[in-house]
Amino acid sequence: MNRMRALALAAVVAGSAFVPAAATAPLTMAAPPPCSEEPRENPISEFTSYDELLVELDRIERVSAGRVAVETVGESNRGRDMLLARVGTGPKVALVTAEIHGNEKTGPDAVLDLLDFLGTSDSSRAKQIREQLTVVAMPKINPDGAALDRRGNDMTWQEVQARFPQLATTPPSWNYYTEPRQGDDYSQRPGFDVNRDYNPDLDYQPQPQDFPGSSDRPGWFISPETQAVRDVYRSLQAEFGAVDTYIDLHHQGACYTVPGTDRFVTLSLSGKFVADPASPEGAAYAEFAGTFRPEYSKQLNVAAYNALQAAANRNPEFGNITLYPQDTNLPGTGLGTFQLNGSGAVLFEVRGQTQTLGEEHRAMLTRAVYIGLDGILSSVASGQVEHLDPAAYDRIPPTDRGKQTMTATTDIE
Repeated sequence: MNRMRALALAAVVAGSAFVPAAATAPLTMAAPPPCSEEPRENPISEFTSYDELLVELDRIERVSAGRVAVETVGESNRGRDMLLARVGTGPKVALVTAEIHGNEKTGPDAVLDLLDFLGTSDSSRAKQIREQLTVVAMPKINPDGAALDRRGNDMTWQEVQARFPQLATTPPSWNYYTEPRQGDDYSQRPGFDVNRDYNPDLDYQPQPQDFPGSSDRPGWFISPETQAVRDVYRSLQAEFGAVDTYIDLHHQGACYTVPGTDRFVTLSLSGKFVADPASPEGAAYAEFAGTFRPEYSKQLNVAAYNALQAAANRNPEFGNITLYPQDTNLPGTGLGTFQLNGSGAVLFEVRGQTQTLGEEHRAMLTRAVYIGLDGILSSVASGQVEHLDPAAYDRIPPTDRGKQTMTATTDIE
């Protein structure tokens, strides 16, 4: 039954009128299996650590025969290298970032698998991606938080004030953690949710009047981690004219379900992060109306969804894909900032963070991310993405979040 429903959903999103007869049979609802969002200590040794990332990127660069180039593009607050890997020579650039939250760890592993494939494969698909795209990946953009296995980075407000003297008497930003969160105690080692530190104005410098800010306002580029990503993005703009595609890899709650079923969501997708700057709701960002491409973001998401639905023929869990809540307004995220600057944008929200699932389902979840990434890149490289119906995005089933509210979930994801 799961396989038939996955095929039916894939047909709907692809715009096909064909629906297998068995897919229309009535469903027998059952309660989801036991699941808990309570934080707990879980093993994470199967995920790629920072030191292992250095070794693996070096290996991929060596075996790629010059196809993959790795470079350091900055340092984290605690002095860890911010690494970038680049493969392909195409005229369009796709930027992929992962683990901006240090307890969301399938992204780096999937990115390494992707780089390995693009760097070593002589398949027609790999060749087409390399010829049509330049893929730029930053697999671990919060290495300090990753080392601590927590959401926030490792940085005090006093360190921010030392770097920006104009903030000497300014209260800390709203995304500064000093209390327990997701099972981690920030009282001794404070940090920031660096995924709220971006600003659509890529030249922005922190101003006291913009603090403490809020979740629906832009960030400030006060962390070295977001500064490094911003600088990479600007350099790619200068080289290519625009960053065609931006993909950011995250995790969400562990217990969400596909609506109308007892199946846990494998991952959710989204291409909606801010209000359309051409609309009254997005008037604060009217200057970006000429670069905003919401329909293209939808097409990129449909490409990922279609690839995962096709893979459900092999494993039904790849078909458990939903749409992330669309009533978001987060210009301080990398996705919101870069979408306003002209990139088609895709959010991956994978099931569970380390404090809830740990390594459970690691291989399947990592593979799901890989399949979605490959689906997007292959579609862009072949030009197929231009023929996908943006309206199919709105037919992706929404996420059933149970009793959790939007405020609670966006605060932890």
